[in-house]
Formats: sequence, structure tokens, C-alpha cells
Amino acid sequence: MSGRLVNIGFGSIVSADRIVSIVSPESAPIKRMIQEARDRARLIDATFGRRTRAVIICDSDHIILAAVQPETVAHRVALKDSATDDED
Repeated sequence: MSGRLVNIGFGSIVSADRIVSIVSPESAPIKRMIQEARDRARLIDATFGRRTRAVIICDSDHIILAAVQPETVAHRVALKDSATDDED
């Protein structure tokens, strides 16, 4: 693991290298994806009881629910990318 971790709120952290997409939970197809992941035991709820604002889709077929805006998560991933580029 390269160590690129991203805070998704309330002390939860995910590997930035495993993130495929960060989307809003509002559309019907995303709601179906969440339910399918729940049925397959591939859903990780990191909202701590708060409203789901971002759905993080991982390359491992896991779906992560976060209580922060998708833009916030994307910005944090971008900051990690630029920090990694500076180190190279």
C-alpha cells in the first residue's frame, strides 16, 4: 500500500488508490447500487447515523457511504494527488 489515505469524515479513512468514483446518493440507479451492495454484504456505512451525502465506489466492489459532500471527498483526494506529485 502506498499510504495515500483520504479522510471521509468522522475519523473514517479510505485508500485513495481504491476509489473508482464519488457520486451523490440521490439518483435511482445509485440507490439500487447501494441496496445491491447491502444485500451482498459489500456496503460500508461510514455516516455514523448522519445523512448520506456521498457514495464512494471502490475497485473491490465495495460501496462506502459518507456524510460529507462528494465535492469535499474529491477535493481531499485531489490534495493527496498533488502532495504525492510534489514528493516525486
